[in-house]
Amino acid sequence: MTTAPQASRNAATPQTLGFLLLDNFTLISLASAIEPLRMANQLAGRELYRWYTLSLDGAPVKASDGLQVTPDASTTVPLALDTIIVCGGVGPHRSVQREHVAWLQSQARQSRRLGSVCTGSWALARAGLLDGYEASVHWECLAAMQEAFPKVALTTRLFSIDRDRATSSGGTAPLDMMLTLIGRDHGRELAAGISEMFIYDRVRGEQDQQRVPLKHVLGTTQPRLLEIVALMEANLEEPISLDELADYVNVSRRQLERLFQKNLHCSPSRYYLKLRLTRARQLLKQTPMSIIEVASACGFVSTPHFSKCYREYFGIPPRDERLGSSAVELVPVKLGQDAAALLQSAAFESVPDEPVSAAMNALDQARGEPTYASVRLRT
Repeated sequence: MTTAPQASRNAATPQTLGFLLLDNFTLISLASAIEPLRMANQLAGRELYRWYTLSLDGAPVKASDGLQVTPDASTTVPLALDTIIVCGGVGPHRSVQREHVAWLQSQARQSRRLGSVCTGSWALARAGLLDGYEASVHWECLAAMQEAFPKVALTTRLFSIDRDRATSSGGTAPLDMMLTLIGRDHGRELAAGISEMFIYDRVRGEQDQQRVPLKHVLGTTQPRLLEIVALMEANLEEPISLDELADYVNVSRRQLERLFQKNLHCSPSRYYLKLRLTRARQLLKQTPMSIIEVASACGFVSTPHFSKCYREYFGIPPRDERLGSSAVELVPVKLGQDAAALLQSAAFESVPDEPVSAAMNALDQARGEPTYASVRLRT
């Protein structure tokens, strides 16, 4: 996937993505990454993206739910790939083999853009291809990766796009990452149109965080801290004072401050504010509540104070946050060229040994859909 300045090149040349499947990959993450590409082609009425699934030997790969996927090709087939996305899942430390590492390193030397979904970041990190990069991974794998790969700047964000690396956590988070990348490539209208087609109410952005269970971060070693955070989460509309929180768990105010600084690297008041602002962001994006109502529901006594805190934390005022999440309507247009001719010409672009792209088959089948070529692209 490309950044905005390169978008004009993609108007004529489809981008080609290879999805490297690791054993026990999560099927939902693979689908969440590929389906936006299919719909981008359908709405645009031409092949913006093509994709192939890959394995080391081309043999079927079993997903974590037991279903098997037969890849389009092995990694020995010389495909002209622009981007490679590693699809991980359960037990990446067992699934990643030396051959995976060697192949990924060879692709990096050819200046391929690299990415991952779910726990696929493990493979990139093991290959040394995330050193010095910000990266996301499913929260279950976060602690192990931090220990194993200290040079990687791991985050708890749903996805991270850092230069030529795009890494995503699991579940449906790859959908958000791909929509963001498609928006950069071909404009916000197309990304919004895909979101509409998938009945996806809100596209989560790069600053959205995974909901990492605190028990997973702290283990069972800090029962008092877990209890305090549970109290905070249960009292967002009417915040409890820090002195009251300390009394609830029978510690002093100073001990409370030390607990948070040692384990969560911030003050209790800062952590409480983060919980309230995160809740406010959810309400702004997912409900029709007014900004005044959102401020009140999250324990802010005045709208100006709420707006100031929100801007300082998220870098955007509440009003702009809400405007930015509004949907864009699909704009019907006519194709500039005959769709069949486009399909035919695209077929001749394939190299002789290259397998037929599933993108073209899907695009051909989509021609009868009412949404075919329903988005005007700015080129």
